[in-house]
Amino acid sequence: MNNSAPHNPVLIISMGVSGCGKTTLAKQLAKTFGLIFLEADDFHSAENKAHMASGKPLTDAMREPWIASMCDALRAHREKGESCVLAYSGLRRAHRQRFRELGYPTLFVHLAGPQEIIRRRMEARANHFMPAGLLDSQYAALEAAVNEPDIIEVDVGQSIPKIQRQAMDLVRGFMQNNQS
Repeated sequence: MNNSAPHNPVLIISMGVSGCGKTTLAKQLAKTFGLIFLEADDFHSAENKAHMASGKPLTDAMREPWIASMCDALRAHREKGESCVLAYSGLRRAHRQRFRELGYPTLFVHLAGPQEIIRRRMEARANHFMPAGLLDSQYAALEAAVNEPDIIEVDVGQSIPKIQRQAMDLVRGFMQNNQS
């Protein structure tokens, strides 16, 4: 960990639909701020990945063990006093709330933008289980962040360096506000 890690552990969630760039951003935030990086896709069961790879969206019942597994991992990091950044879709408000209840000060950086931009990015990437055909279902499942002041939106229509700079500034301010 580098010296910019906060004294009190925090949780940063890089969120958005598949293909928005949340993993790329989360890795950069982890590296820059000395946070532990967690990839939500790593917590999916083989069955869930196969289900999505076949072009079918997950149901909330199928998401439940996945959410529980991520919460368990984050709880363990919190108990060790470790700050984390999680790359996670954050589609459902109830699931976002479960992360808030883990005891971390939490900031969600929502990478949002036009579906056409994200579809092009999904179609350009290789070796990912999530097909571009599921993007419509991701947008349909995404519940708007109404009355959720800990969610900050960043426009994915910008250049990647601009997205990263904006997100870094937001996270830096959040972390400074949560120093002991």
